[in-house]
Amino acid sequence: MGLFSKAASKQSYLGIDLGYSGIKLVELLNEKGRARLVTYAFVDGNMQSNDKPLIEDTDRTAALLKKMVAKARCTTKRTVAALPVSSVFSSIISVPAANEKELKEAIQWQAKKLIPVPLEDITLDSKTIDTSDAPGGKKITRVLITGAPKPLVNKYIEIFKKAGLDLISLETEAFAQIRSLVGKDRSSIMVIDIGSQRTNISVVEKGVPFLNRSIATGGIAISQTIAKTLGITFDQANTMKRDIRSMQGFTPTGDLSSILQTLLKPILDEIRYSFNLYQGQSEGGQTKRIDKIILTGGSSLLPRLPEFLTQLLNVNAYLGDPWARVVYPQDLRPVLDDIGARFTVAIGCAMRDIE
Repeated sequence: MGLFSKAASKQSYLGIDLGYSGIKLVELLNEKGRARLVTYAFVDGNMQSNDKPLIEDTDRTAALLKKMVAKARCTTKRTVAALPVSSVFSSIISVPAANEKELKEAIQWQAKKLIPVPLEDITLDSKTIDTSDAPGGKKITRVLITGAPKPLVNKYIEIFKKAGLDLISLETEAFAQIRSLVGKDRSSIMVIDIGSQRTNISVVEKGVPFLNRSIATGGIAISQTIAKTLGITFDQANTMKRDIRSMQGFTPTGDLSSILQTLLKPILDEIRYSFNLYQGQSEGGQTKRIDKIILTGGSSLLPRLPEFLTQLLNVNAYLGDPWARVVYPQDLRPVLDDIGARFTVAIGCAMRDIE
């Protein structure tokens, strides 16, 4: 298996997202360079259970994957999966290099200084962004380096082997999301993924994740706040999050701004920090700015959230559509719209070798 590397062109692929609260699976067919939906499946776990995370319980997770593949009638075993942003180190470095050998040595040297664990304990990958001329005729190459702990990588390998699947590649959630949500858009885009237990924020510039941050709060915390405030069960609160009429019951005016401020405070603080951190940088004498915001993840479906963020940050925010670059039967559109926010990573993984 080539970790973080392209596999040979094949006809169809499984994209699998092992999340904190469930598994998402999608199979896409390479149809003349366009992705066509073959099948999909998902399993949601008990969001408040104390069970071990899926990645830690390899036997249980492999058994779930086997059942999902069988019930969805998948036609391939070739699989691409994503590593969680919170478990992966990434940084952009600028190194002088006249040739490939010098570049490789410079990357290793910089990685040793930046990554807080020995390099022999991680799987290291690098991606060249661009090369420019420096004073004195030297070439400066910007490189994105990514490091994943080998124990984590080995657990993924073990799970998919036990499930009888051919894991041809691993990548990061950020690159999967770029593929499904951003495509060839060269704008500077903030992607906000509000998952069940974590919220991941990436700023993508010319198709490359220049900034990645992850905080340990998400949809579960939002539901718990609603349940505590209204004195209702967690399940009722979880359902209410997507019901605008129920949400408007929080406030007599029907304006959801104040309740969104309360429910999302830790997430909003991190969004503002990341927003200002990126826009506080400059390149070529010009200050960087975020052109748009894309929301994804199960709790991105909170009523009026895109409009709220647009007003708060003065940048257009909207819900991402990971199916936009996929061909599928139109009668499935309502169902796919309903689950799309949770399938962003799985779709991006399956699209990896479809060009």
